[in-house]
Amino acid sequence: MYILTLKKGEEKRILAGHPWVYANEVLRIDGHGEQGSIAKVQCHDGGFIGYGYINHKSKIIVRILSRDETPIDKTFFYNRIKKANDYRLSLGYGNNYRVVFGESDLLPGLIVDKYAGYLSVQFLSLGMEVRKAMITEILTEIFKPEGIYERSDVSVRSKEGLKEVKGVLYGEVPQTVIIEENGIMLEADIVNGQKTGYFLDQKENRDNLKYYVKDKTVLDCFCNAGGFSLCASKYGATEVTAVDVSEDAISAVRRNAGLNGFTNIEALRADVFEQLRLYKKERRKFDVIILDPPAFTKSKDTVKAGYNGYRDINMLALEQINKGGYLITCSCSQHLTINLFLDMIKESVAATGVNAKLVELRTQGKDHATLIGTDEALYLKVAVLHVI
Repeated sequence: MYILTLKKGEEKRILAGHPWVYANEVLRIDGHGEQGSIAKVQCHDGGFIGYGYINHKSKIIVRILSRDETPIDKTFFYNRIKKANDYRLSLGYGNNYRVVFGESDLLPGLIVDKYAGYLSVQFLSLGMEVRKAMITEILTEIFKPEGIYERSDVSVRSKEGLKEVKGVLYGEVPQTVIIEENGIMLEADIVNGQKTGYFLDQKENRDNLKYYVKDKTVLDCFCNAGGFSLCASKYGATEVTAVDVSEDAISAVRRNAGLNGFTNIEALRADVFEQLRLYKKERRKFDVIILDPPAFTKSKDTVKAGYNGYRDINMLALEQINKGGYLITCSCSQHLTINLFLDMIKESVAATGVNAKLVELRTQGKDHATLIGTDEALYLKVAVLHVI
């Protein structure tokens, strides 16, 4: 077994609950073992910190799994996954939800999402990759799914020295699965859809539209498969316009509207920035505008440019909202912190001369709860503004 001794003072963040040990925090490494195997981490003075799996190729050299002497074997992982699922079940989740949220469920590098009778999984670290067969076996025992599909086609794996992969791990998996969300039927594209098939993290925020859209005209920007649009229609919007630059997304919106018999949703393929400028030129306004863009900043180096992009799109939207209406604006970038997000909103409101109130500040769903001390996992911000 490898034994890692940290430099003096480097243990504070980890002892406070963060599960990552960075290579530049390590004073020395003793012992030996395989990459991805369990290593012991200790303080400068030899005080015990925990056990985790090691990867010399990653800047995150160890990801902590346990802070006691519990054996890290199949039973350990079975209990962790079952406990994570039991938490979701206790909150009322059933048909579709995030089962395991990596570090936040004390299973760093593992993502498991449930779509009806199927599971979609990601192995984002070497430690989980070498345990893939065991994890798959545990998932079949707990869930008895019809199929398990791997969606490890994400660039972050390269930081672990891993290639992007996808494919069936167990059973048979169709490309699309019909799920029920907030009483609405829709397609989840497990094979080619966003993330592991669908944006499960916005479930509660989509349902929250029930307070704002009745008898209103709604514009859903960056609509993807139409989750917000469908909820707007369900909760009494008079008309809904769904806009996305992707033809696949627009086609999905139309299919999902058809599944539910919604006839007041217009799906429009267009660049959202250009479409909002066109609406401004046409003097067309809406009662409610939803902004759920992709991450405009994916690294610390691009925060300034991303911030400007968020500000610009929010300014365009604010100018197209009728007085008394609402802007529901989101950011899924972890690098745009909550404080930066609120600063961006403040700048956008000031620049447009609109009077607005902050009605709600929300984050990702309860199945995406974040471990205190791991700010990286608190990525989704949603603000509801009332234009007065």
